[in-house]
Amino acid sequence: MKSILFFLAFSIPLVISAQSNFTEQDAKQLVDTFFEGFHKGDTVMMRSVLAPSVRLQTAASDKDGVAQLSDDSILNLLNAIANRPADQNWEERLLDYKVQVDGNIAHVWTPYEFWFNGNFSHCGANAFTIVKTEAGWKIIHLIDSRRREGCRE
Repeated sequence: MKSILFFLAFSIPLVISAQSNFTEQDAKQLVDTFFEGFHKGDTVMMRSVLAPSVRLQTAASDKDGVAQLSDDSILNLLNAIANRPADQNWEERLLDYKVQVDGNIAHVWTPYEFWFNGNFSHCGANAFTIVKTEAGWKIIHLIDSRRREGCRE
């Protein structure tokens, strides 16, 4: 009887721990929810997967080929999406997912193509950093690259 109780005492925490593990599929789902909101113009959906202090950056080159890193406010992005004219269609096509998870942190890399009103605009990659917070797993950093050459179009 003692061995059964001993086994149960150590098995239950393992089962609970296993159920709370954040998987690659969970990370992918957070990114998918972000883009579902992006495409629908649903900023509430987008916010549901974002940490309040999410950092937004873009790495690109200017017209002379000089590397640029710019910071932006997530509020600017959300306002642009909320106020997007009805006749504009923004489509970010994710081409792949590369996901890494370790403990309370995850990273998702998604190469993409961006299409504006059905016309190719640019390509690049998104890099999402996701962490476990008191409110659950949230995106805390999003950086993307943008270029017009070397795309799959």
